[in-house]
Amino acid sequence: MAARKDGTHPLLAIVGPTASGKTEASIRVAERLGAEIVSVDSATVYRGMDAGTAKPSPEQRARVPHHLLDVVEPSEPFTVADYQRLAREAIRQISARGRRALLVGGSGLYFRAVVDDLVFPPTDPGVRDELEREAVAVGARTLYGRLAELDPVAAERIEPDNVRRTVRALEVTEITGRPFSSFAEAWERYPPDRVRAAGIEIPREVLAERIERRVRDQLAHGLLEEVEELVRRGFEGWLTASQAIGYAESARHLDGTSTLEVAAARIVKRTSALARRQLAWFRRDPRIRWFPTRDDGEAPVDEMTEYLRG
Repeated sequence: MAARKDGTHPLLAIVGPTASGKTEASIRVAERLGAEIVSVDSATVYRGMDAGTAKPSPEQRARVPHHLLDVVEPSEPFTVADYQRLAREAIRQISARGRRALLVGGSGLYFRAVVDDLVFPPTDPGVRDELEREAVAVGARTLYGRLAELDPVAAERIEPDNVRRTVRALEVTEITGRPFSSFAEAWERYPPDRVRAAGIEIPREVLAERIERRVRDQLAHGLLEEVEELVRRGFEGWLTASQAIGYAESARHLDGTSTLEVAAARIVKRTSALARRQLAWFRRDPRIRWFPTRDDGEAPVDEMTEYLRG
């Protein structure tokens, strides 16, 4: 692949919505490219959250080195700026070993944070704590309503029940006096030499079926036990207020306030909404070349590998 003017190579990436088959496809591509995978996911950074985040299995990680998994405890603060710093250091170390990094995931925010030179606004623990207390007092939707009045552009990009991102947007506005969305102006620029990215394109009906099947499998094979363990470790309050899809719903089922069927339906609904937002985000990036899945639903690994080879 041709180097950039500064002598470095563009980053390589495989992106797409949740449940599109990125994990297995990326491992096969990485094996062929001799690459190491850097996870681009806002949930798999948390320890003890495996089943509910579809984290690569130990067997999959044994096939290809993975980075940026199991970075922090669920209750620890972790910002996109933290991710940006750690991911760039991981890429630097991979390059120093003479290997290529392959970014893989569905978080458009984290993807852009690594690929492009973006500056993230500051934080203030005092302001954030006050906003978090307000969220508990008035509820997530009421706090989101305040954000929608102050910064409708930012609110449009945030799920109403996502307390963490709502708090972050309001925190930045209070600290800087500027709308949170104003910091995103640089996001409208897509330098073509930064990344060579393959996107997995999957028919909507196939993706919907995969999401429903995945949620049922997660609830039947590990997610509930995982949430029980997190509660045992003292993370119950964090879980019930969590933006991590599947965890709050499972916690409510385990404490008797929700049936399993209601929990499953809610997780499917939120996951489907997440997939739509992920696609909308990635579709805005002209640097991503989309590869339709084959008739059997599998990603076209051969074609993606050749494209990423350049």
